[in-house]
Formats: sequence, structure tokens, C-alpha cells
Amino acid sequence: MNSALLKWVAAINVALVCAAILFFVGGPAGAAIAPGTVIVSGTATLPAELSSLANGKRIAYTTTALNGATATATGLVMTPKSNRKNKTVVWGHGTTGLADKCAPSASQAVFWPEARAAIAALLAKGWTVTAPDYPGLGTPGAHPYLVGLSEARAMIDSVKAARNLDNKLTTQYAIDGHSQGGQGALFAGQIAPAYDGALVLKGVSSIAPVSNVQIFAPLIPGTPGQGYLVMGLYGLNAVNPAFDPNSVLAAPAKQKTSVLQSGCLYEVLAAYETLTAEELLVGGALPQPVIDQLAANDDPAQSAPTAPVLLIQGTDDEAVPYGLTAGPLLDQLTGYQTQPVDFVSVDGANHDQTVFATTGQVADWIAARFA
Repeated sequence: MNSALLKWVAAINVALVCAAILFFVGGPAGAAIAPGTVIVSGTATLPAELSSLANGKRIAYTTTALNGATATATGLVMTPKSNRKNKTVVWGHGTTGLADKCAPSASQAVFWPEARAAIAALLAKGWTVTAPDYPGLGTPGAHPYLVGLSEARAMIDSVKAARNLDNKLTTQYAIDGHSQGGQGALFAGQIAPAYDGALVLKGVSSIAPVSNVQIFAPLIPGTPGQGYLVMGLYGLNAVNPAFDPNSVLAAPAKQKTSVLQSGCLYEVLAAYETLTAEELLVGGALPQPVIDQLAANDDPAQSAPTAPVLLIQGTDDEAVPYGLTAGPLLDQLTGYQTQPVDFVSVDGANHDQTVFATTGQVADWIAARFA
């Protein structure tokens, strides 16, 4: 962890201790730290593509863990320099890794180019953009990778945090996310009315989201994307310590787990990509009870969407199979018949190209929802 990130984590820990003292010593009886409370805020250096469009703050703020306890998350709040509309859009980033150094707000090395392009299109519309890192990336504790409710709460609470910093922001917000962030966006769309308080969710854009893990996970062993599965097992462990990833990882895979803390996405993928299924997993396959646990935590569309959905998928996606999004996930979302669901197929686009190809289309769709 670099020195700047160490100082930031230390500042978060000090602020949390101070908040706890105020609560236990001087706070009102029975009070709690409200989700979206800003713990630490400082000026952020934005990527060049965004610095001309917005002023940025890096924040640490409170959110809610799966067990109901107060948790912390970090992220960016980017305020447009011109054409300001006082509405908020959350950007949910795709997979960066599990280690603290893989928090996009702290490291531009994992602030992916497609994320910069998507955010630029949103800022150009005049909206404030929040970009949460998700709990465990740059904050105490393990990152619950692909645990949808954890991501969703951090997304919604980033809007509350932005409004705590800027009282000009209205209650209206939308969510735009890719891959892991697209999955989290769908979860946020499910829980919004029950969790977001006074906020009003106007729409959810989900690009190449992870879904239908019970179908997807068994296909991964023996493929170049095995690192995603290993991270998914550790994400499950973050919310269910009774599950030990080493109970299903084979010896060659266990020998490589240090990369989960020493590297980020591409280092993790490179470490595992050449293993056979049998070198990855005991017996070459996941046990059904583990698949069931992953699906319970990671599958979106387990309940009805509460706002309109824009679902986007590239036909040549190497990370998320086109057929899962265009087939079962689309059927699940439309089957509820509670909200309109628009589906966009991007011919010939891979996982990241799909974001670049649709930045304007997504921004226009969100603008129509706000209108």
C-alpha cells in the first residue's frame, strides 16, 4: 500500500474512532451514524479526461454492511464546472481487484478508460457524478466482491454523501454501472425504495452485468477468466467467514492467492489464467452448495426492479456471456412487469468496448428519465 493510501486509511480510522466517541459519550440515546455520513473529505486529482469537466472530492462515508452494522466506503464526488443540473448519477465501476490499492478513487491505474469515458458523458450533461469504490477497497475489512447488496448500499449511500456535501443537489438520482458495477446497479434498483430514504431513483443503466451465477460459475474453471471466480470465492468469504475458499481451491491455486493482495485485476487474471480446471478446484468443479451460496449473494433480479432499466450487452463479450444477459437475465427483469426494461445489443463489442460504444446513448436515456 503506498504512503498516500496508508495516510488516507489512517484518517478514516481516526475519524471513525472520533465518531464512535461522540456517539457513546455525547450522542443522543439510541442514535446511530446515518448511512451517507461523510467521515473524511479532501480535494481529488481527477484523470485528465475529467479534470476539465469537474471538480473532484475524495470522500470516505458510512454505509451499511450485510449484517446491519455501520461500514465505510470511499469514492469520488465529481461536480460539473458548467451546465450544472443539480441531479446525481452514480457510476459503478467494473472489477478492479480485492486489495486496498485497487480502489479507483485512490489509484488512477485502476480508474479504467471505459469508466472515464462513461463519467465524462454524464458530467457533460451537467450531473454530479459519484463513483464509489465499494466497501473493503481502501477501507478496513475485506472487499465483498460481487456481493450485490453490499455494492448497492454503497452506491445509494454515495448519493446521500454527495447531498451532505452539496445541499443544492435534489433528491433525484440515477445509476449507471458496468460489469461488477452493472450487477450492483441492478441490486440498487431492487432495494432503492426500502433503503434510499428521501431519495428518488429515476433509472438504472446496467452494462454487461454479472448474473445467473448458477449457470455462469460452472463454466469458468479451465478458462482464462478463472481469476474472477477466485475473487468471487473470497468475496463470499468476506460476508460468510464460515466458508473457506481453501476448502475448494486446489493446491496450485492456493499457492497463488498472495496475488489477491499484491496485485489488481490483470495481475490476478494472469496468475490463474493457465491453470486447468483440476489445478484450480478440488475435483475440477465447484460443489453445488458453494454455487448456491454464490448465486444467493451475487445474482441480480431476485426481486422486481423499482425503476426503469436500460440493459446493455456486447455480443462478443469475453467476460460476461452475451446469452446470459440477453436470455435469462432479460427474461427475469421483464417477467416482473413492474418497470419498463430497454435492451440494447451492441454488435461485435467486447466487455469494455460496449461501454465506449454506448456512453452517449446511456446519458441520453438517463436524461429522458430525469425529464
